[in-house]
Amino acid sequence: MNIIDELEWRDAINQQTDAEGLRALANEKAVSVYCGIDPTGDSMHIGHLIPFMVLKRFQLAGHRPVILIGGATGTIGDPSGRQTERSLQTLEQVQANVDALTAQMKKLFVTDGNNQIRLVNNYDWTHKINVIEFLRDYGKNFSINTMLAKDVVSSRLDSGISFTEFSYQILQSLDYLHLFRNEDVQLQIGGSDQWGNITSGLDFIRKKEGAEAKAFGLTIPLMLKADGTKFGKTAGGAVWLDPKKTTPYEFYQFWANSDDRDVVKYLKYFTFLEKEQIDELAQKVETEPHKREAQKMLAEEMTRFVHGEEMLEQAKRITAALFSGDIRSLTADEIEQGFKEMPTYEASKDAKNIVDWLVDLGIEPSKRQAREDITKGAISINGERVNDITVEITAEQAIGGRFIIVRKGKKSYSLVKLG
Repeated sequence: MNIIDELEWRDAINQQTDAEGLRALANEKAVSVYCGIDPTGDSMHIGHLIPFMVLKRFQLAGHRPVILIGGATGTIGDPSGRQTERSLQTLEQVQANVDALTAQMKKLFVTDGNNQIRLVNNYDWTHKINVIEFLRDYGKNFSINTMLAKDVVSSRLDSGISFTEFSYQILQSLDYLHLFRNEDVQLQIGGSDQWGNITSGLDFIRKKEGAEAKAFGLTIPLMLKADGTKFGKTAGGAVWLDPKKTTPYEFYQFWANSDDRDVVKYLKYFTFLEKEQIDELAQKVETEPHKREAQKMLAEEMTRFVHGEEMLEQAKRITAALFSGDIRSLTADEIEQGFKEMPTYEASKDAKNIVDWLVDLGIEPSKRQAREDITKGAISINGERVNDITVEITAEQAIGGRFIIVRKGKKSYSLVKLG
């Protein structure tokens, strides 16, 4: 299957500058393709993954991918999708973010095969240009009228846009020209908000290299959830790829909790499953939605891709333990992941009667209620039901010497940290 046909089947194409020309080019040769990201933070979130999964598909189809990390453009700020100016970061912070994103990209996309992804930083060729060169050699090729008409700029005219952010599309166009000349890049891909920047780059290439220069642009659709909200956001914020920001268990649960109306779309966008596998899972969503097989497969594929097999197995262990109540099967680190967002209390290591302990922590509102819940079997400590109101809670019960898990009823969990 031609890579363009596959992307169309996966509903992963929003706009193309020359659909037939790109299809023909992809049929006749291995195409060098680039996608960029600015180092505005020290980790990607899952929204950033969307265009890079498309880049990975080009790699798997035998094409040559290039990842650009914007050490230069990251100091400027892309105005797309924003109604206010970005806060400028220090050069030191930008470089720290470049280093972090480079490591993340290598982990996700660089393999031992022959078709390596090439990583580049636009600071390497941009920082040598002085202001006179920028205005004479580059700025002269851009019409203010055309730049103002781009959605990325026109949407900001009412709220205001600085010359710094206004000039962003010139820098990105310079990137495409540099990669066209030096890396044989003939295709830039990006999110739908990048259409104006991509077409500016194509215009710039043709002015510099001639009208017949073969260069193309392709954007990926904006992804929204079935309820109309933005993809990748949760009550706790963005879903990050950095395990210190979003634990592998939380990452797994995000995908496992996908809406039935979204899960097939996510399987197409984010996994490398074949069409037959996805069609089969789509059928099960229709006929056996209660089994949630599509969601489980999605969660496994994405957690394995981002965090590896070991962290996937850990996320599945935590999920199984929370479902069954077998808390003692978990390590202290797994407890910390699985109960990160649950009510958390701190207690001393001194032994104390369970009734007093629950009331002092605030897990139970009164001693009467605590005694009633215990005698009815509604309280479990580390997965074991407690019926005796004379039981003492001691430090020896703590998992890994650190945590005690209290379950009240069927689903109300609390994490107690011993200090």
